[in-house]
Amino acid sequence: MALLGKAAVAMWWNVRSEQRAEFGDWHSHEHFPERMSIPGFRRGSRWTDAASAEGFFVLYELEEYEVLTSKGYLDRLNAPTPWSTKMMPHHLGMVRSQCRVAASFGGGVAAALATFRLSPETGREAALQTHLERTLGALASLPGLTGAHLLLTDTPKTSVPTTEQQIRGKDGAADWIVLLCGYDPDVVERVIGDQLSSSALRGAGAMDDPAIGRYRIAFTMTPQDVPAS
Repeated sequence: MALLGKAAVAMWWNVRSEQRAEFGDWHSHEHFPERMSIPGFRRGSRWTDAASAEGFFVLYELEEYEVLTSKGYLDRLNAPTPWSTKMMPHHLGMVRSQCRVAASFGGGVAAALATFRLSPETGREAALQTHLERTLGALASLPGLTGAHLLLTDTPKTSVPTTEQQIRGKDGAADWIVLLCGYDPDVVERVIGDQLSSSALRGAGAMDDPAIGRYRIAFTMTPQDVPAS
């Protein structure tokens, strides 16, 4: 999938099994339509951990970086609905990154997704970014794959804990994020072991081993999908 904008919010968390049914209902029928009604939100997608039904990855694609500090977005973050207030404490181990899109290749929404959370070694930032952009550009059009993207976390300078964050507790944050999408999970897995393996990323300038997640699509929505009120 080509990302629909210049910024994004990338989030990972877990939901216990006893809350999953209500979470899916709330997130699909209230929360996504609410977010997609905010000016500047272009697409939302929710992905389920391929190995554990408790894990989720959610991506909001934003038209511009400034949407992150817009009144429309902050008003929603600081005035959660009663249902949101009930569900926020069930977002366990939240990692939430506000990002600029550094590179995006491909198109469409595919079935399989791998997420990589990594950090560059000091002094090797430019070399790693150049390597990733070159690699991701070549991967996106391979058989079995549909998209490859690089996000760089850039938390707004004016960012303060919102009401939603206060309900959840302290969120973690990623640093650099690579997303790899495809219609063939086996091809995605091969790339994880080859071009985007831990050793290949370390050799290109990444620090330590990346945190890698494997997901399948659960739901996606754009502003055009929001039911008329």
